[in-house]
Amino acid sequence: MIGILYAIIIILANTIGAISGMGGGVIIKPIFDAIGADSVAAITFYSTVAVFTMSIVSTLRQRKNMTIQLGTAGLISVGAVIGGIMGNLAFEKLLLWLDSEATVQLVQIVIMLLTIGFAWFVSEGQHSFGWKTASAHLLVGLVLGFLASFLGIGGGPINVALLMLCFGMAIKEATVYSIITILCSQLAKIVTIATTTGFERYDLMMLFYIIPAAIIGGFLGATLSGRLSAKRVRLVYQFVLIFVLLINVYNGVGILLGW
Repeated sequence: MIGILYAIIIILANTIGAISGMGGGVIIKPIFDAIGADSVAAITFYSTVAVFTMSIVSTLRQRKNMTIQLGTAGLISVGAVIGGIMGNLAFEKLLLWLDSEATVQLVQIVIMLLTIGFAWFVSEGQHSFGWKTASAHLLVGLVLGFLASFLGIGGGPINVALLMLCFGMAIKEATVYSIITILCSQLAKIVTIATTTGFERYDLMMLFYIIPAAIIGGFLGATLSGRLSAKRVRLVYQFVLIFVLLINVYNGVGILLGW
């Protein structure tokens, strides 16, 4: 039953995540946390696989909707891969250092809330640094990859916001490059897990529910994204920000009060 429940959540989350450019993990991770059926490490892994699968499908589908600048995508992706490796290593170190899954989860929630606040501020304004250099693209990719991997969300509110702020991208363009960044950071995370801790601590049978659901969600999200106007994409983005804010606050209060 948990597998079926996870699959339903992933289809809905990845559909919305592909439209908004956040990746489904920003919804999957806190909802799985609230369900509480698995450990923080397992939830992070399942979310990573779901978002990685979605990002492959979405990227292939989005190529039909707009032209992707390979130079820009490549530089951001390289940074995201490096950041994804660093983020996963930091997550594993934090688990060992704090020796408490609840505390690690609380740290993730606090960082998530900060990124939501930043993302809302950027989405409401017209600010842009207009950066064009290769080093800027690498740096932004590294930051996004690190946060995506460390938080176990595969992307998150900050992706689209930071791409809009730093490079002056329109929101629909930013969502596409965000998904590409997510693909690379989550690939780096999976490879890092495979070469460090391994997959033995996870119930890999759950992937038979997770992967097909992620494919469906990625296809639906990319298809709808190509049909929606920039205004509607922005509304979806802001709706997700509010939803993720509320569920993270709920999870945070639950940890503090020992629910």
